[in-house]
Amino acid sequence: MPIQKAAFKSVRKDKKRHLRNISIKSRLKTLAKKLDSLIELKRIEDAKKLFRELVKNFDKAVSKKIIHKNTASRKKSRLAKRLNRLFGK
Repeated sequence: MPIQKAAFKSVRKDKKRHLRNISIKSRLKTLAKKLDSLIELKRIEDAKKLFRELVKNFDKAVSKKIIHKNTASRKKSRLAKRLNRLFGK
């Protein structure tokens, strides 16, 4: 348990940030699963739109230092490969 007031404040801030980070990571996972299901159903236009949104969300998470840039890059790349296989490229 913290003793100083500043330490109490940092604990509060950490909890707040932790909850925000968890919700953003959860959203990324949910969007990725939705994209996978759209790819399996071969709904090309919906998958394209969702992929753009997913990339945007990954980039936001990287800019806020919630996930590492290489992790985001790897995941975007793998999802793009799956999407391109759908087009027969």
